[in-house]
Amino acid sequence: MGMAQNPSRVSLPCMEKPYPAILDFLAQRFPAVGQALWEKRILQGKVLDEAGDPITRETPYLPQKRLFYFREVEEEPRIPLQEKILFQNDEILVACKPPFLPVTPSGPYVNECLLNRLRRTTGNNNLVPLHRIDRETSGLVLFSMNPATRGLYGGLFLAGTIEKTYEALAEATHCPDARNWLVENRLVRADLWFRTQVVAGTVNARSRIKLVDFANNRAHFRLFPLTGKKHQLRVHMSGLGFQIMNDRYYPELLPKQEDDLENPLQLVARSINFIDPVSGQKMEFASARKLLF
Repeated sequence: MGMAQNPSRVSLPCMEKPYPAILDFLAQRFPAVGQALWEKRILQGKVLDEAGDPITRETPYLPQKRLFYFREVEEEPRIPLQEKILFQNDEILVACKPPFLPVTPSGPYVNECLLNRLRRTTGNNNLVPLHRIDRETSGLVLFSMNPATRGLYGGLFLAGTIEKTYEALAEATHCPDARNWLVENRLVRADLWFRTQVVAGTVNARSRIKLVDFANNRAHFRLFPLTGKKHQLRVHMSGLGFQIMNDRYYPELLPKQEDDLENPLQLVARSINFIDPVSGQKMEFASARKLLF
């Protein structure tokens, strides 16, 4: 059994009366867990209120009340690839993530995620990621070390004043005629919750994409996400007719298979640049991870 060392939390949303039982809310909010397992966790005292006391089946539903629980899985896969801390001070930490390691707990991964690995390494349980990259993607992730200044760094992403650059490889039978693209469309969750799709409507996803080089039927791209939707770059590349090498989700969903550690998704979060809101200094970080070009 794999159990998280740090709790996850969920807030009970405001809704009209009659309020549901907390058990019913949890089962609906987390359908992959299921009602029977949530009931077992509650009976075992594994769901806590804000005071740290276990709730019971009779605990009333109170809107905006927070509950805490520890994610657990029967058997947690091990990811035999290592992250690297590139920078750390009292306010932030910059890490380079290997492919196949999720940033936060998800699915069968509890302690095998970048967040919990770094919490163990630094001893800082206040560590929080300021953004996400896909489990299959490698490269840079920025974390907040200090809750007091977290909002300042989060504001960089909200204001679009942080510059992120990615690099990707795609197989191509010939060199593309164009070298620059601006992709703008609307992305929403697909019927399969782990995929994203393009739909008609107001634009909410924008990316600039540049062809850097072409050789041996492989095209090397530099990508600049101007927004941060899930799988945005993978979908935008696919929409241009370029499937990122070893992408198992786009344009078509491939059959489930074991992670191929020797052939990861050829997408790297290469660099992050911003003006530090606390020190006022220009901050520049780059990943040294290689593409198979």
